Amino acid sequence: MKLTIRFFALVSCISINTTAFASEESIPTTPATTQNTSEDWAIHAQLTNITQKHANFSAAYTGQQSLSPVGRTEETTDLTVFIGRRLWKGAEVWINPEIDQGHGFNDTLGAAGYPNGGAYKVGANQPYLRIPRLFVHQTVSLGGEESHIDSAANQLANTVSANNLAVTVGKFAVTDVFDTNSYAHDPRADFMNWSALDGGSYDYAADPWGFTWGGAVEWTQDWWTLRAGFFQLSPVPNGKITRVHFGGNSTNIEFEARHDWAGHPGKVKLLAWINQGDMASYQDAVTLGQQTNSTPDVGLVRKYSSRPGVVLNIEQEISARVGAFLRLSANRGNKETYEFTDINQSLSTGLSIKGDSWGRRDDTIGIALAENRISSQAQAYFAAGGLGLLIGDGRLNYAPEKVTEIYYAWHVHPSVTLTFDYQHLTNPAYNQDRGPISVYGIRTHASF
Repeated sequence: MKLTIRFFALVSCISINTTAFASEESIPTTPATTQNTSEDWAIHAQLTNITQKHANFSAAYTGQQSLSPVGRTEETTDLTVFIGRRLWKGAEVWINPEIDQGHGFNDTLGAAGYPNGGAYKVGANQPYLRIPRLFVHQTVSLGGEESHIDSAANQLANTVSANNLAVTVGKFAVTDVFDTNSYAHDPRADFMNWSALDGGSYDYAADPWGFTWGGAVEWTQDWWTLRAGFFQLSPVPNGKITRVHFGGNSTNIEFEARHDWAGHPGKVKLLAWINQGDMASYQDAVTLGQQTNSTPDVGLVRKYSSRPGVVLNIEQEISARVGAFLRLSANRGNKETYEFTDINQSLSTGLSIKGDSWGRRDDTIGIALAENRISSQAQAYFAAGGLGLLIGDGRLNYAPEKVTEIYYAWHVHPSVTLTFDYQHLTNPAYNQDRGPISVYGIRTHASF
């Protein structure tokens, strides 16, 4: 908590725009009606601390990338400043310097549906500075009704036509643009489990912090939007990106249809993606391990190939107070996971309930269920002792990994939300010999 207090003191010294920033700092895709006038520059900031504890749990054995069966507490803290400047009509540039500190459980290892969406694959006990986003966003009017959009993180207040073309180029998160969902997408505001935040098997291009270089185009007309993006893969799976190079790359195409159901808005999105780069076949790794009487290692059998996948993403307002989401995702499970997490098929669904009924209209209750699976080739690889991006118990008594998450977001101040979170992981890392695990969390989020 001493570290968090120091972060608050640092934020208070920053001269910032007085408009509160939205909880989701992704690059905007749909305008929100407001009466704000346009602005030429803006500065926003956010601070988030997630503290989690898991209880002791049963484990017949523990491998190199297993969650420790001994209960422990970990925390992650991030402070982000969002600085934006208008370049010319419809164009703006943003840079997001960020200070990070902390670790997920076992250095973010041990479960495919990992419980802390604020934990990166690189952790540190001391705060460190990095630049996760640096991009230019251009919007071109194609006609239709005009509306104002609010000033927010990575979004200048402006007027935008209903029909438009938006182009984003630079360094940002693929999921700033693709696979977004109003009820399950932001670890600083809603669910925390990785398999609820995004399509679990969506192996999107990213460095260990979740960002990469590339570009995206979004064409919006009336009730639909078509998106296409091309991004840089890490030089090796889960590797750091030190230069811009598209030898390993990811192509993403998403179609979004907007509708009203009994007077309540909803969206249906279908996303297809394909990664191309040096990646290993699970079967090749297992075969080499058998031939050499050794543990299979994907790092020894990588060659240039491709791996596709799809995500069906649905969000639907049920009433003024209740919204629902559903994601179905799958990828070709014969190759190793490249960037995100070790999931080949995933189903997640849940509800978001506003607190109007009990006199707390800005509070939210979230309930999510997820089930994750891996292919038969992946099962054979992990059963033989292989290691993935996040999992690897040395052995495997396979069963689907199941996640239940419940949170209550308490809006204690216009700029501060305190969230209480509980997660139950059954068969963590697809292993019936370990768990189940109970994870308790508290998230403090402040926006400026």
